Amino acid sequence: MAAEGLSGPAMASKLVLSVRTVNNHLQRIYAKLGISSRHQLASALEGYRDTALPEP
Repeated sequence: MAAEGLSGPAMASKLVLSVRTVNNHLQRIYAKLGISSRHQLASALEGYRDTALPEP
C-alpha cells in the first residue's frame, strides 16, 4: 500500500490500525531494506507485485 502511494492514515484506516502502528512498521521495513522513503520502497519492490498473491 505504501509503495502504491497510500498515506499513513489511509493505510491505517484500511487495515484498522493506528497511524502510529503503520508508521512504526514502515520504519522497520525501511531499516531492513536499507532505504528511507516510500519512493525507494516502490523501487525496492519493483517486480515483486508480479509474484505477490492476487488481490482479494
